Amino acid sequence: MTLDEKSLDLIFLKARTQNGWLPTPVTDGQLRAIYRIMRSGPTSANSCPARILFVRTPDAKARLLPALSPGNVDKTKAAPVTAIIGYDTRFYELLPKLFPHRPEMKNPYEANAQLAETVAFRNGTLQGAYFMIAARAVGLDVGGMSGFDNAKVDAEFFPDGRVKSNFLCNVGHGDPSKVMAKLPRLEFEEACTVL
Repeated sequence: MTLDEKSLDLIFLKARTQNGWLPTPVTDGQLRAIYRIMRSGPTSANSCPARILFVRTPDAKARLLPALSPGNVDKTKAAPVTAIIGYDTRFYELLPKLFPHRPEMKNPYEANAQLAETVAFRNGTLQGAYFMIAARAVGLDVGGMSGFDNAKVDAEFFPDGRVKSNFLCNVGHGDPSKVMAKLPRLEFEEACTVL
């Protein structure tokens, strides 16, 4: 079974990174639907290290804006929701629940902070990509961003240090007048090797 062309267009082929937003709210139900879909994506040992903080209120946005690069301020102000996609540096504490047939899987990560950080970042990034695909699948648009000061975001929103920010993602209904022309992509031969 494969997705039809309409579905592929929705999540990849015609989907665009949004730079402007319509004033249409994003509901709690839509945020829950995104999470319900994204959480099913695979992670190493079912580690599920992603943590998402949804910034929606004017007060919360005001706390986020000082950490943004200038080019991301206006579009983040206009977006109905900005998701801080983070990762739990102590994700392994939940492995006995998430990987119950081998609860001892937590031991190597508990004993090695660098290994835990690497696995959390890698798999949290995967889950962030799943988040963007899931948002598109439920009919929303996304605009991922890395132009921000992680240390400022972490100090403001994750002060205990357990969760670290990875990237930001504006979510809502994009303003078609603000979409840039689609940029080129590499051809298979430029990016792939078959041995």
